[in-house]
Amino acid sequence: MKQNISASNLPVFLKSNYLILIEIPIIVVLGVASKLYRGPFRLWLNNSLGGVFYVIFFILLFSLFVTKRNILKVSIIVLLATSALEVMQLWKPPFLQIIRSTFLGATFLGNTFVPSDFIYYIIGAIAGYFLTKALKRN
Repeated sequence: MKQNISASNLPVFLKSNYLILIEIPIIVVLGVASKLYRGPFRLWLNNSLGGVFYVIFFILLFSLFVTKRNILKVSIIVLLATSALEVMQLWKPPFLQIIRSTFLGATFLGNTFVPSDFIYYIIGAIAGYFLTKALKRN
């Protein structure tokens, strides 16, 4: 069920979502850090673990607009969409290659199909579901 966000019920929106609004920037920083990290286990952190943060971010973001009882649906939809984006990496049209050549394009669309990434998306969906369930106030 969608939440109606207007000036009159903004305090209700903030009350039920303030912890999620605090958590989103933390997840963004962790996700970007996983992409830019240059130490031990760099390849794993840059190429795989970031998928967990990616899925958690979108679950948190979209959960702002639903009630607590719909978080499972949001988690499943985000997992399916992320999986579809992974499969789309097999498709290499020139316009997508141009987008993927940028940091943001590679971060959001990816650039190489890796079947093991599905494991990290599933982990992210499970973690995102439980994290959001714990943070959501309605």
